[in-house]
Amino acid sequence: MKVHFITSDGGRVDAEAEAGDTLLRVAQAAGMPLEGTCEGQMACSTCHVVVDKDWFARLAEASEEEEDMLDLAAGVRRTSRLSCQIVLGEELDGLTVTVPAESHDMSR
Repeated sequence: MKVHFITSDGGRVDAEAEAGDTLLRVAQAAGMPLEGTCEGQMACSTCHVVVDKDWFARLAEASEEEEDMLDLAAGVRRTSRLSCQIVLGEELDGLTVTVPAESHDMSR
């Protein structure tokens, strides 16, 4: 399945994903600057992405804990999510997300 990342400069990176992957893992494998400091434990907001509005309603609803972490993220929008909390399935083939300009992977 495919996932599409829109970079902060408007470029597009297409990535291959397997059902059951988290969006964070796919993004990191594709070289996106999403740090994921807490390694998917929902204790940070360094994997924040903005989901394309046409895809947002197809995602499982964000938990209260995820909403709390998003409150700490820079550049949050109405369709923001933590990529570590998006588990990909065939229904999300073609998912498009934008990596906010504020995202930086300090481990690189």
